Amino acid sequence: MVFNFGDGGSIVLLVATMVATAHGSWLVIKKITSKRWRKITILKSEKKKRLLKRIHIAVAISLTVAILIYVIVTIAVHTPRNLISLGGMVMFVLVFFVTSAHPSQVKVRPVFWGLIIQFIFALIILRWEFGFKAFLWLGDRVSEFLSYSDEGAKFLFGRDTYEHHFFAFKVLPVVIYFSTAISILYYIGVMQFIIRNIARFMAKLLGTSAAESLNAAGNIFIGQSESPLMIRPFLEKMTKSELHAVLTGGFATIAGSVMAAYIQINVPANHLLSASVMSAPAALAMSKLFYPETEEIVATDEDFLFCNFLGKRENIIEAAAKGASMSVKLVANIAANLIAFISLLGFVNATLKWFGERAGVMDPPLSFQLICSYVFWPLAFMLGVDYDDCGKVGELIGVKTFINEFVAYTDLSVYINNAKNITWYEGLGNSTDLTFWGADSNNLTSEWEIIDGDVYLRDLNVTLERGIMSDRSIVISTYALCGFSNIGSIGVMLGALWILGAVPEVGLS
Repeated sequence: MVFNFGDGGSIVLLVATMVATAHGSWLVIKKITSKRWRKITILKSEKKKRLLKRIHIAVAISLTVAILIYVIVTIAVHTPRNLISLGGMVMFVLVFFVTSAHPSQVKVRPVFWGLIIQFIFALIILRWEFGFKAFLWLGDRVSEFLSYSDEGAKFLFGRDTYEHHFFAFKVLPVVIYFSTAISILYYIGVMQFIIRNIARFMAKLLGTSAAESLNAAGNIFIGQSESPLMIRPFLEKMTKSELHAVLTGGFATIAGSVMAAYIQINVPANHLLSASVMSAPAALAMSKLFYPETEEIVATDEDFLFCNFLGKRENIIEAAAKGASMSVKLVANIAANLIAFISLLGFVNATLKWFGERAGVMDPPLSFQLICSYVFWPLAFMLGVDYDDCGKVGELIGVKTFINEFVAYTDLSVYINNAKNITWYEGLGNSTDLTFWGADSNNLTSEWEIIDGDVYLRDLNVTLERGIMSDRSIVISTYALCGFSNIGSIGVMLGALWILGAVPEVGLS
């Protein structure tokens, strides 16, 4: 830090040192005071519970009032259109409550705190300049870390040709690399520490059980079928509400290795990171609203000790090798699913187009995406998407739900790349050599227009297919698509819970 203080590396080292020092100090203080604190806890447990309950209520009321004031002052006055998104959240809560398995037994605490945590994250990331820059910096660091997968891809597929087959030789190697890194972090105990403490935080705040909180925290980093492995000893003892929370958490989040692949196709890394974190408490909140707890919970706080789904490893080399081996199935699954579903989608669209032509529907031709753009248009509107983009976002939501989120994110990346290309095109006036593009630098207009939904760049005589979406719509789509909630994932989750020993009749009901 002293050698060259002030650059990015020194600041990172300073923050890491402060965090490590604070954590070490906390551990020392906790060890010194643990015996005395346990005596106080035993003697005053009932009094402590009453005090904590009062504190919870006071904080909840204060936060509610503060949020209402903030919404009125900063949103309702300056950008009233953003209230549509708030109305959409209220609509979801009401629908879940009306269709709840036990509406009369819904507990307010997990629902309230789950949504509040999500709202606070949104304020930090989207409204606070420092928070936005912090997550943007973090996203850039993740992208930088993932870029080292190119070294292995270049060695295997050729330094000059590995990007010619972008998805197979550029994106999929990232999944292998990230899986290896996660396996190493599990071996040295970093992942267990992070997951355990996130789970403790959510359990204390939301009042959820240790097992379901651990699963939700694990879903931030690992997949829907791997996360239940952390709580495997307790699956047979879990209530139906807890199992429902396990399922919901798996559907509401994405695995870190898959997120790494999305970043490679230019989906904003900072929003993917925040969406993964925000989805964990929100999933618990909506799960407890739709299927509230009505049984006695058997699992205890000691469950927090179990969060190593990889098993025992002898050394760090074995952990890295095992992580790479475990990713082979995931990579093959991604590749096979993309080939299968994109091919099936092509067949379905060709069939729908044929039937559409028989009925005179030819401009635009009838397709699965066109149907989804109408069916999910109201949902996209309630999310707060710009009016002109509701059809496009509805199409993405439909593709994500009925096919998978990988195909949907691939389609979203087209809009993201088109927006970047237009920004580059509008700045061509500062360029001097455009002979490669066949354009005359002396007669540049940087004009473009939308023709039949596509963007036409006049100076370059280039067409960007599918057109563009606003930045707001792209960000909302990034969050809306971030999850494994599709029809195929239902089978994946049921199969995983069946194999791991969840109660059979619950698994199929």
